[in-house]
Amino acid sequence: MTRVVITGMGIYSVIGKNLDEVKDSLYQGKSGIILDPVRKEMGFRSALTGMVERPQLKGILDRRMRIGMAVQGEYAYMATLEALKGAGIEQDFLDQHEVGILYGNDSSAVPVVESVDILREKKDTMMIGSGYIFQSMNSTVSMNLSVIFRLRGINFTIAGACASGSHAIGMGYLMIRQGLQDIIICGGAQEINPESTASFDALNAFSIRESEPTKASRPFDRDRDGLVPSGGAATVILESYDSAVKRGATILGEVMGYGFSSNGEHISLPNVEGPRRAMQMALKDSDMDAGEMDYINAHATSTLAGDSTEAQAIDDVFGKTKPLVSSTKSMTGHEMWMGGASEVIYSTLMMQNSFVAANINFDNPDEVTGRLNIARTTIHAEINAFLSNSFGFGGTNSALVFRKFSR
Repeated sequence: MTRVVITGMGIYSVIGKNLDEVKDSLYQGKSGIILDPVRKEMGFRSALTGMVERPQLKGILDRRMRIGMAVQGEYAYMATLEALKGAGIEQDFLDQHEVGILYGNDSSAVPVVESVDILREKKDTMMIGSGYIFQSMNSTVSMNLSVIFRLRGINFTIAGACASGSHAIGMGYLMIRQGLQDIIICGGAQEINPESTASFDALNAFSIRESEPTKASRPFDRDRDGLVPSGGAATVILESYDSAVKRGATILGEVMGYGFSSNGEHISLPNVEGPRRAMQMALKDSDMDAGEMDYINAHATSTLAGDSTEAQAIDDVFGKTKPLVSSTKSMTGHEMWMGGASEVIYSTLMMQNSFVAANINFDNPDEVTGRLNIARTTIHAEINAFLSNSFGFGGTNSALVFRKFSR
């Protein structure tokens, strides 16, 4: 099978709008969570959210390119620009080679709401702008980026709830490994706005620790009271080893394994068995064992049930070896459709710079989370291999294994 490597990464995150900013935030344990007064005015139970400013693309992209792009597509464009630059891939190369895109995205709320509002007010579909159809589809990111960068390879969107970004990377890995493509732009994007998260708030899913926004997301902590929504975009350039060598590209890491499963039970309540099977499958696919994992970037979103079941699953698989564990969601909040891709980038940055980011706000373990080797502070450590977990509604689970590149 073809080896699959990472040759480029790009990020537009609530903890930094590029790789250098994000690396510093991870090392310093800097949170990107704020209190949004607009949400409180709208009647949200919790106004906590991750926040990043919207990129200004006027003067960078012409109006024809901008008009059909939802905000998460704008985030993804910025992340992809950085990733392509880092990979040493310019437009001439894209024009001459078959490069694909697989992006994770599972909603595009604002364009749907706004177009329906116009229809109800004006009673005339002709008043709905031509861009709304392209903004409102879940495939808005992949369709827009494929046109902007004139891509000619595989082109579709992975909609797998909060595992979308992880599954996109996993599917890209499988396609390259089987020789179907040489290079695929993979990633995940998540809109940041009240419209996309109101229904989550209605489920009482969010933390209400509004008096201390940066302490609200507390994965694995005994006193966690819910997740904090967030978003942005993350892009990873996956490439066959032979293509990377031929181009003289810098290799940032190697994808070793992809595991997936379905819980097959409740639509929103997690279980232990599904995540455990996904991790075991990823390890088997990588031809590595549990003892070779130096670090696990946990899915842990700061919910009572989710963190507990994942902690039990991790303990089942890694209980004898006790790798370092942290959830970067303690800083970023839950980036949802983006998270599976961004957390691969966060972990790769740690691997490159020999540290494990802290699981901030982890003050007190509970009976289950206390079994894990959770990093309470930034720890200097050599990471030769790591596993990243992503789970989502409907019981979809994804686990990815990566290691430092060696010839």
